[in-house]
Amino acid sequence: MATTPDSTTSTGVPAQAAARATGPARTTDDLRPAADRAATWGEFSRADPDFAEVVGAAFRAAKHHVLATLRKDGAPRVSGTEVDFRGDEMLFGSMPGARKARDLQRDPRFALHAMPGDTSMEPGDVKVSGLALEVRDTAELARVLAADEEVGEGVHVFRLLLTDAVLTTVEGEELVVRTWRPSTGLREIRRAG
Repeated sequence: MATTPDSTTSTGVPAQAAARATGPARTTDDLRPAADRAATWGEFSRADPDFAEVVGAAFRAAKHHVLATLRKDGAPRVSGTEVDFRGDEMLFGSMPGARKARDLQRDPRFALHAMPGDTSMEPGDVKVSGLALEVRDTAELARVLAADEEVGEGVHVFRLLLTDAVLTTVEGEELVVRTWRPSTGLREIRRAG
């Protein structure tokens, strides 16, 4: 199907998609179906401790990771970020007013890819997806940041609710994709090379 200039934005995004993306910020009611299928880090760890340990180790192995968010026009944005685990929570922060923070305030859907600590890709390629919900309550924010003396004024902190965690490895001649979701638990797909 050919598109005409009237049916796309100047960036080539279909006008209908752009209208959805630039609309009002999503509310928790808008995202309720996704939130109902999401789990805290603690819930994930209790549901599948062995798999959560592998996923957590991949994020703890390196300081910097790659975060994907959605821009106002619906296009993806990729940013660097650091991850922290505090009790039952997986968190990350952002400098005041950073674009990734604004993206997540408007639409909390994210994907986070763990950077391997070296070139070996051990334990494999790890990523999580879900909803990043900003911690806005001042008392709760103070509790979350209590261990951080270097945090500046106005920092954004996001609590991650996971809709999936994925580990991709190569075993012999097979690509192995293990995916955990709150609704289905751990599943494995093997593809011959």
